Amino acid sequence: MIKQIFDAIVIGSGQAGTPLVFRLANEGKKVAFIEKEYFGGTCVNNGCTPTKTYVASAKRIWDVKKAKDLGIIVPDGFKIDLKRVKARKDKIVSESVEGISKGVSDNDKIVYFKGKAAFTDFKTVAVNGETLTAEKIFINVGGRSHIPEGFEEVDYLTNKTILELEEVPEHLIILGGSYLGLEFGQMFSRFGSKVTIIEKNDRITPKEDQEVSEAIISFLKEEGIDFYLNSTRVNAQQNEKQITVNFNSDNQEKSIKGSHLLLAVGRDSNADTLSLDKTNVKTDKRNFITVNDYLETNIKGIYALGDCNGRGAFTHTSYNDYEIIVANMFDNGDRKVTDRIITYGLYIDPPLGRVGMTIKDAENKGLNFKVVKREMNKISRAKEKGETKGFISIIVDLDSNKILGATVLGVGGDEIISSLINVMYADVPFTVIRDSVHPHPTVSELIPTILEEI
Repeated sequence: MIKQIFDAIVIGSGQAGTPLVFRLANEGKKVAFIEKEYFGGTCVNNGCTPTKTYVASAKRIWDVKKAKDLGIIVPDGFKIDLKRVKARKDKIVSESVEGISKGVSDNDKIVYFKGKAAFTDFKTVAVNGETLTAEKIFINVGGRSHIPEGFEEVDYLTNKTILELEEVPEHLIILGGSYLGLEFGQMFSRFGSKVTIIEKNDRITPKEDQEVSEAIISFLKEEGIDFYLNSTRVNAQQNEKQITVNFNSDNQEKSIKGSHLLLAVGRDSNADTLSLDKTNVKTDKRNFITVNDYLETNIKGIYALGDCNGRGAFTHTSYNDYEIIVANMFDNGDRKVTDRIITYGLYIDPPLGRVGMTIKDAENKGLNFKVVKREMNKISRAKEKGETKGFISIIVDLDSNKILGATVLGVGGDEIISSLINVMYADVPFTVIRDSVHPHPTVSELIPTILEEI
């Protein structure tokens, strides 16, 4: 079979692969671009873009319900139209996908292959019966929802399929009390579903500090969401009308009946779809592709970017993978994965913004640090907005005077965290932001005030 020769092959059109294809083409490279499903990857199609669209609708419902607290009388009788919510989401998603598609079709340096890619040797990839080869191959195949054993015969939902519903579930049972489960749990609770969340650990969001987990579960319970923690031996059965989930929680046997079941217990790498055994590219025990600081695998010229490399599970880390590749390849850079500081958001309401170490991380490292904290109900702007749940917490190294990490759980937390991220990347003492002047009245103006306590 005749091989088609390219300067580079990019497998997957996620938030690393797509910009990389265009940059390679702009540098005059002939690029093979392979995508088995939709342009844009998880973020655009069934991740950030659609879910945050739904979060916005859920927030509007909450605002209407709470309007009387701010002196606004709303007539009774409003309801959600999930079909219209979905249609709005679909429009936003399609605009992004169509934009990428047009950019690809208009670029004569990019040859698009729609289909599933599989390696046949170190530098050769087969797709739709065609054989492609290149000296540089970039893998950006992302991940998929993990399906636990025993649920294969149940009509479960994932983060992908739940976004296709056109009617609000009567009772949504969610397996998994971390980021994905909590976001969907709150939004569908606000849409009108009864929501039950089952978590195997002794608290939700187990990667966060205890006080974060406790605060989040407190205000989600206030909204009517039920939680079962320390849950083991979980299984499910289904008949035509309902799903029954059986489990042991705190040494008590439980049985919950619901109309829908969402599995939100983590993500699996799609690396297992690529026939990597033909290349000797190494993967870890969870099937994530092993890469070095420059995102190159153990095979020279083969790189892995985004969720499939296990070095981050966010759109921003995927895009940063792209930035690392092009900086080092075209801009005489020396950027590394370990240069970045971990940061992310949890898009419940109020949102969580996180950067750097947790308190537990700092304790485990034996650092000399201090934590300063301010409750949102002590911040004027939060009180004026009528959104006083949560807190701001900042960890400072007392030896270097550098900020080690921060949590902003509360109104605007997903945006406010950036002011602390910038200080950490600047690698300057906390006194720089402590002595800065922020506009009043804002929530972020309390950050300098909080740091005065150091």
